[in-house]
Amino acid sequence: MASLIEVRDLLALQGRMEATQLSQILHTPQAMIEAMLQRLEAMGKAKRIQEDADGCLTGCCKSCPEGKACLREWWALR
Repeated sequence: MASLIEVRDLLALQGRMEATQLSQILHTPQAMIEAMLQRLEAMGKAKRIQEDADGCLTGCCKSCPEGKACLREWWALR
């Protein structure tokens, strides 16, 4: 099980990562990683980066039936 410090250190080394990547590398459940990332965000240590609709390959995210499921969420240190 990873610690908050390990999550922070990995973000520092990689620059920005998705929660799924952190989960796989640290062998920790994704729900736990997401909770740790939210805690780091609350502490002002990490920030959430969401792709714009401009990153959509099809250009129809506004009317997407998937509810913008294709947009990715990244995390980085502040």
